[in-house]
Amino acid sequence: MANEHLKDFNAMLHDSKDMPKFQTITDRKSIEKYGGSNMYFAPPIDYDIVMKRIPCGKLTTVGEIREYLAKKNGADFTEPITAGIFVSIAAWASYQRTEDETPYWRTLKANGELNAKYPGGIEAQKEKLEAEGHTVIQKGRKNIRYYVANYECALFELSE
Repeated sequence: MANEHLKDFNAMLHDSKDMPKFQTITDRKSIEKYGGSNMYFAPPIDYDIVMKRIPCGKLTTVGEIREYLAKKNGADFTEPITAGIFVSIAAWASYQRTEDETPYWRTLKANGELNAKYPGGIEAQKEKLEAEGHTVIQKGRKNIRYYVANYECALFELSE
């Protein structure tokens, strides 16, 4: 996202955009990739609510949140593009608030990767995760990425 300082992310967080909603997809490749045709669109606030549940020392991924929301709402999967956008909105909304913090740094991308789109970028997320006892490792020489080592061991079980 660009020009974050000019945007009201808390307003975006509470704009449901006519969600929740379901859509039936018919594209065979997508059905195979996502394991079904019943796609769920969760509103931005739902991501924030789930992200707030992750306790200190624990982690989740955008994919884990998507699976949880799909199961909770009787869908085959949750739409992936809006999920990534809404997780970022939740992070920036928290950053703009003076209270009621969402521990967004505990939500990782696939395979435990840190999210450069969070406030302060990789460095800020890395600092917060290391302060909670996680080890962040660098992978790659040219296309450098950062991951939480053994993140699977710290995943928080999302359930009702």
